[in-house]
Amino acid sequence: MDIVESILDIPVQDPPEEEFSSADLTWTKLGTADRHDDVALIPYERVDTFIIGECSNVECPTRFHIERGRKRSRGSLKEYKDDEYLEYKLYWCSFGPENYGEGGGILPSRRYRLNTRNRAARPQSMRGCTCHFVVKRLYARPSLALIIYNDRRHVNKSGFVCHGPLDRDAIGPGAKKIPYICNEIQQQTMSMIYLGIPEENVLEKHIEGIQRYCGSNAKVDSLASQYVQKLGMIIRRSTHELDLDDQASIRMWVERNKKSIFFYQDTSEADPFILGIQTEWQLQQMIRFGHRSVVAADSTFGIKRLKYPLCTLLVFDSRQHALPVAWVITRSSAKPDVAKWMRALLSRASSVEPGWKISGFFIDDAAMEIDPIRDIFGCPILFSLWRVRRSWLRNIVKKCGNIEVQREMFKRLGKIVYGIWGGLDTWAALEELTHDFVDQTAFIQYFKASWVPKIEMWLSTMRALPLASQEASGAIEAYHVKLKAKLFDDSHLGALQRVDWLVHKLTTELHSSYWLDRYADESDSFLNVKEEYVASTSWHRALQIADDAVTVDDKDQLFAKVSSQKDNNLTHTVWNPGSEFAFCDCAWSLQGNLCKHVIKVNMMCENRQGYQSSMSFQSFKEILTSLRKKQTDDSVSLDLLMAWTHQMLEQIKQLVELNSSSNISSVVNNMPLKWVSKKGRTSFGIPSSIPILPSTSKTSTKTVAARPRNRKRKRL
Repeated sequence: MDIVESILDIPVQDPPEEEFSSADLTWTKLGTADRHDDVALIPYERVDTFIIGECSNVECPTRFHIERGRKRSRGSLKEYKDDEYLEYKLYWCSFGPENYGEGGGILPSRRYRLNTRNRAARPQSMRGCTCHFVVKRLYARPSLALIIYNDRRHVNKSGFVCHGPLDRDAIGPGAKKIPYICNEIQQQTMSMIYLGIPEENVLEKHIEGIQRYCGSNAKVDSLASQYVQKLGMIIRRSTHELDLDDQASIRMWVERNKKSIFFYQDTSEADPFILGIQTEWQLQQMIRFGHRSVVAADSTFGIKRLKYPLCTLLVFDSRQHALPVAWVITRSSAKPDVAKWMRALLSRASSVEPGWKISGFFIDDAAMEIDPIRDIFGCPILFSLWRVRRSWLRNIVKKCGNIEVQREMFKRLGKIVYGIWGGLDTWAALEELTHDFVDQTAFIQYFKASWVPKIEMWLSTMRALPLASQEASGAIEAYHVKLKAKLFDDSHLGALQRVDWLVHKLTTELHSSYWLDRYADESDSFLNVKEEYVASTSWHRALQIADDAVTVDDKDQLFAKVSSQKDNNLTHTVWNPGSEFAFCDCAWSLQGNLCKHVIKVNMMCENRQGYQSSMSFQSFKEILTSLRKKQTDDSVSLDLLMAWTHQMLEQIKQLVELNSSSNISSVVNNMPLKWVSKKGRTSFGIPSSIPILPSTSKTSTKTVAARPRNRKRKRL
């Protein structure tokens, strides 16, 4: 919008409607490039109709009162400018400005303010609204009024809507009598609405939660119904577009949601855009499940379709499912930029839980920088094969039509990966692969263009780092599939290049989905949600398959048969059993996913002779062998390595014993006794070696009896 320097260049507007508002006017910027205001010229006689139209805002109904006013008489100025006023009135929204939303208690709201003169009569309506405008009756042209709008949005200084139907903290005139709604109940209700659960079911669960605190009451049920309806309306009307410009919109979102951000760096000539998101609930889960455990990264999601790729940090919950605990949106993978947000994430966790530490970090991209992980987290790094396996299988199925060619090609690629420990010549094997499948032009062209230039980097990373198990890889892949289903919806394809849309989807729908999954599992409610959550990974679905449903061809070791649990007449065939690159003919596997049939067959083949061990076990064995081959002339280094190995083996032994034991007390009783420091010990419960003699004096008896009563309790 061009900036106008003179009022004479501003056109006079007179909308034909009986009542009009700021949305019906065309606003002009008046002033200089450094300081300017949004202004409009209307006939002075229509100022009242403009104010009535502003009060009738559907999203934020209100009243405007005169906060300040001044007048001049005609002829009082001998010299004057074009913008001098004859009358000056400052109109302010009646929901402001005492409570600015900067902390403290949240005041209940009203739909509109009745008594605007007496501000002390209704302090509950002072919500800190910053919406205000100035009306100047021009001295040079008394028939015209200049409207200067300072802030058209009905928000407080924190940027939140502070009154009306979109206000999340108020439900209307009955706000003082609203029953107690804790964060858990509110999050449960919001999650159900975001996931599209019918309003009747949402209201039923909401009332059940409130009745735990308030009991059964018809008035409480009525107010709860209003609350659910208002919350649903807020969610339906909420939008990711806070501004038409994407960068301005994300800046506004960052300003409003500072508690959910652990790192933010705006785009500049020297620094790239980085946005690190972590809600308070995600921080709690990261501290709970990440301490002395592992953190995994689903990196470079949407690198071809989104404006900025998405990296997700995951922890493994009590069921070993991948749980997102942080999202990082950025294009930069440089060491300094990765170190910035990793250091900020660790600092945030350490500020809540001092001494918080992880024991391992899973990566899925060979190009990912690992130096910041080692420097900041100080833990071992493991590599997960799920991304390589998924990419190869999806493109084989997509570009090759013959199923026999598909399974043979996938088996050959698996042999190349397995050959990193057997001394296989990678380039000779790739040359042989392209020669044998020269007729599969589409896949060979894709493989040469996308993988051959960097295949050595991926294989060397697999050789250098320990490999993650199939359970961990399946859990990360399950999160990836769910994320893809949530984001790449056909109705949102036009918004993929907006960061605010991505942030909105992550913090509303995806966050609500995982919150409700965890809540259903821990509270044993929402049984349908809990069942879907338990069976959300292929590993847990594989555990439900009986051993007698699997038939393994031990003679040639070419395939295995798995009977379907739902249809007895249906049988799935798994080729190349015992390998992470096994090929199944089920629909889930043909989409590139790691299916339950492959996992179950590999579980069965681990205990059979003639089958190769898993890649994670081979990687672990290779690491131990390399330690054994350490040069003996460096005796101190060798002793240190052996001590670490012995400690690791002891931890694995305890973990296996804990998982396989059905009685936890037997495991606890076998643990070594640990003594605490003297400061932590007390004399309570320790028998005294000197018996206390009874006193003959009544005074001494009272003193002894009174002494424990007056003694201060020790803090343990």
